[in-house]
Amino acid sequence: MTELELYYNKFNEEKRLDSRHGQVEFITSMKYIHKYLESMELQKPKSEIKILDVGAATGRYSVPLAEEGYDVTAVELVKHNLARLKAKGSSVKAYQGNAMKLKRFEDNSFDVVLVFGPMYHLHEKEEKQKALSEAKRVVKPGGVIFVAYIMNEYSVITYAFKEKHILEGIENGMLDETFHCTKKANDLYSFVRTEDICALNKDVGLNRIQVIAADGAANYIRPFLNALSEKEFEYFVEYHLATCEREDLLGASGHLVDILQK
Repeated sequence: MTELELYYNKFNEEKRLDSRHGQVEFITSMKYIHKYLESMELQKPKSEIKILDVGAATGRYSVPLAEEGYDVTAVELVKHNLARLKAKGSSVKAYQGNAMKLKRFEDNSFDVVLVFGPMYHLHEKEEKQKALSEAKRVVKPGGVIFVAYIMNEYSVITYAFKEKHILEGIENGMLDETFHCTKKANDLYSFVRTEDICALNKDVGLNRIQVIAADGAANYIRPFLNALSEKEFEYFVEYHLATCEREDLLGASGHLVDILQK
């Protein structure tokens, strides 16, 4: 087993997305997925709209989208996650696979491609380029690609300063002179800045339609979110949705979703 597989055999991704900070990420991402799906529904019925969920984990996005009537296919690297997805008994067509090698699928096959997990774990620029290039290859002309990233400043503020690892980080080369996380920062996770994402898009030749903060400040204030009443939490979600497109807040978000078109 790879280190990534060992990690996800223990890590409960569904529990994370069901937490309050995870709910903010899920609600926001689904809002924008539906925004573009609804425009496609003007051209054809849901059952003919094909979605590919790359790095689908246990199906947090693919299963509800399939239940809504879309034609959903999922690809997941980790067998443990894939088994949990299949055990849900949905109509999702689920396969084990790698985001950098989607050779199972023909060119121009899908209307929407979700890449919500792979960029978290691909450290090398070339690996990220391959994953984006494969998503571009399999999506139809005019199709939409959603790509999620973990942001650098969230990692630095949370781990280096809030959790007091800054001295260790500097001494061990986990941060460069601009406080950008290096590959030494984390063996499993890769942290990026908005300019890194823009450079990847340019390299692969994908056009950005929109970019959003998937969770904004939610990850920074987890205990405070948990202490809110249901009504107060509803207002936080409303606040986040009202501000998640603001360019001045994007880089500080815990997660960012880049929305691209072929």
